[in-house]
Amino acid sequence: MQPRPASTLALLRESANGFEVLMLQRSHQAAFLPGYYVFPGGAVDTIDTHPELMPWLAGHSADSASRMLDIENAGLGYLVAAIRECFEEAGLLLALDADGSPIGADHPALDEDRHAIMHGDRLMADVCRTHNLTLPLDRLHYIDHWVTPSGAPRRFDTRFFVAQAPDDQVAAHDGRETIDHCWLNPQQALEEHRAGQRQFGAPTLTVLRRLARFERLDDALADARRNQPQPFPTEPWPARKNGDLITLDPGDAAYPEVRKRDPEGYGTAEATVEPGLWTRLGERIWRLTVPNPGLMTGPGTNSYLIDDADGALIIDPGPYHAGHIERLLARTESRVRAILVTHTHGDHSPGARALKEATGAPLIGLTPPDDGFQDMSFIPDHEPAHGEAMTLTDSRLKILHTPGHASNHLCFLHEGERMLFSGDHIMQGSTVVINPPDGDMAAYLDSLHHLLEEDIDWIAPGHGFLMAYPQIVIDLLVTHRLNRERKVVRALRKTGPVPLDDLVPEAYADASAALHGLAARSLLAHLLKLEKDGRARRHGEHWTLT
Repeated sequence: MQPRPASTLALLRESANGFEVLMLQRSHQAAFLPGYYVFPGGAVDTIDTHPELMPWLAGHSADSASRMLDIENAGLGYLVAAIRECFEEAGLLLALDADGSPIGADHPALDEDRHAIMHGDRLMADVCRTHNLTLPLDRLHYIDHWVTPSGAPRRFDTRFFVAQAPDDQVAAHDGRETIDHCWLNPQQALEEHRAGQRQFGAPTLTVLRRLARFERLDDALADARRNQPQPFPTEPWPARKNGDLITLDPGDAAYPEVRKRDPEGYGTAEATVEPGLWTRLGERIWRLTVPNPGLMTGPGTNSYLIDDADGALIIDPGPYHAGHIERLLARTESRVRAILVTHTHGDHSPGARALKEATGAPLIGLTPPDDGFQDMSFIPDHEPAHGEAMTLTDSRLKILHTPGHASNHLCFLHEGERMLFSGDHIMQGSTVVINPPDGDMAAYLDSLHHLLEEDIDWIAPGHGFLMAYPQIVIDLLVTHRLNRERKVVRALRKTGPVPLDDLVPEAYADASAALHGLAARSLLAHLLKLEKDGRARRHGEHWTLT
């Protein structure tokens, strides 16, 4: 399904607390993002490029608008749609009167024409002609681009814009698609998201995070003018699979890695993770996958090798597999500087001991907790502190403590390639298992939020392909977990005091009954987080809301 063009407009206003951005809450009955807080916006319509509207547009031509958005044509439609949708949903109209001044709160168009346009009874061209209004397109600054991934029930190719709100107009949600509105400082919005108080989609969070870097409205707008977003890849890309030439779409798991490895599109990169084969991912970075495929390991566990003048670094040797260890030794000629382990689950660390015996290289990682699910044979020679770094030939490897999936989980950030070796902290195509008592949902979410503070372009997971757009990946993970937490709260509110096993069918009504056993462990992790937050409590075997 081809994504439908859409526009979104983040309106900013001065405040005593720096500046604020207008947010609208979508109806809880909405098919798309129900209950979420969003910027005004919607689909681009044919009326947004109606010929009669053209004389009433200023600041951009068809060519300049398309150049700004890096598309061949139809750029004007995105800009006009952003203004129109903001008018319909928020009651704010970016328009200039005959004197070139922004219209004020008493302008008749704001009251008479908003609902007529909303219901399709009047065109924006009619409103502009009747009131002699000009739409100043150059006051919109292009700030982000998002394409809904393949497989979603509705797909949009959305351009995000930012502009200063009209000083003398009052926002009002439409009461139909939107049920509330508020002005939020961007930092405040992010804090409320982190606390689970408001729901924001991943694209909205990306824009909020960019705006939150600035204290002054003028600085945020200047940044948007200077730094336009990189084009979001939408074109199919050639690749190889089992010897055949295939075409990948942007939503395919292999797409980002294939484009990175084959930027010219020659169709030479493999679209499979093949155990036992070396795959080059960066200037000095290679992947070798263990042949241990399965439900929890996907195609197998990824070991990563970083070439270094002082000897190779090997990340996650995986389970003990003689053939895999031999390949690692052959590639490095046994010149291994250190063996790093993200965590000590059985599919990641047992091979480390054999590799150390063969090379004498030190083991770097954290001591396994004795919870019955760990590789207790892993005895580290060095336990790194959070933020500690190892010097590489032309960069650094930063070590980050990321508890959640496991209390001793580490991620490793190659600062030169801006590539995060994420172990099982971030997985491709599935959510991470959080299994108490060692698994901790609160710690997991905190660790994800801290990763957003790092400079990352790529995620190299413990299983699967490289992942692009790490901030979006992380935002989606956090949003998914917070949505599940809300379902748990609703289930508790509905059932009252209830034992965990009886709560699973209610809190996981959207999951197959065959998965309810595994879901019970995740549910316990959510309940323990709610207990830590003071929002739930236990009475014996029963859970209830505080």
